[in-house]
Amino acid sequence: MRYRLFHMPVAVIGILLCSTLAASAQEGTNKLIRKGNEQYKKQQYADAEASYKKALERNARSVAGHYNLGNSLYEQKRFEAARQQYANTLKTEAGKAVKADANYNIGNTFMEDKKWEESIKSYKAALKANPADEQARYNLAYAQAMLKKQQNQQQGGGNNKDKNDKKDQKNKDKDQKDDQQKNQDKKDQDKQDQQKDKEQQDKEQQKNQPKPSKLTQEEAKRLLQALAQQEKKLQEDKMKKAKASPGMVEKDW
Repeated sequence: MRYRLFHMPVAVIGILLCSTLAASAQEGTNKLIRKGNEQYKKQQYADAEASYKKALERNARSVAGHYNLGNSLYEQKRFEAARQQYANTLKTEAGKAVKADANYNIGNTFMEDKKWEESIKSYKAALKANPADEQARYNLAYAQAMLKKQQNQQQGGGNNKDKNDKKDQKNKDKDQKDDQQKNQDKKDQDKQDQQKDKEQQDKEQQKNQPKPSKLTQEEAKRLLQALAQQEKKLQEDKMKKAKASPGMVEKDW
């Protein structure tokens, strides 16, 4: 997709040719810049970095030195270091077009680090210098869309956190209420068990106690009469036995 163009800085960045250098630039600096450009084209980015740094040692204000060093660092995915070199380019006597490209590339480094607000600012600066840069315009729109998406996610995350907090509190309240209900149920059950034990003890106690007589007055009267007759019969039996027993035997001497 087209928004991936910011991953391909070479196609839009290009390499500044030595012809852009001031005529008064030292030949040694020009030679090192040309050497770095050849190494860059061969994708020998670390070697190109070394050549551009040597050129800058000879001329610290070299536009091509800073800009192309930024490119070699970008290809090595050292985005922060590349950003610094593009920023250094803006401090030189570079032309308007070069500064527009430097701002565009700064936007690319921020884009790589997903720093959407910073990349938006850089793309706007690039478009201000070169309103015809459609790639800068497209990357600007992409960065703005990503920033909005990030903000929506953060806002949604905050809302979700509030919802989760409320849900957690609700669950805690429910658990607390359940625990209270369980404790009350246990107390009620213990009370019921104690009541059952007391009732059982009362039953056992009542079982061991003598039962009160349930005879009516008439039944009691008959029982007494029966007992009296039984006693009378026993007395009569004793008398009969006494009459039948032999008397005293006298001596017949």
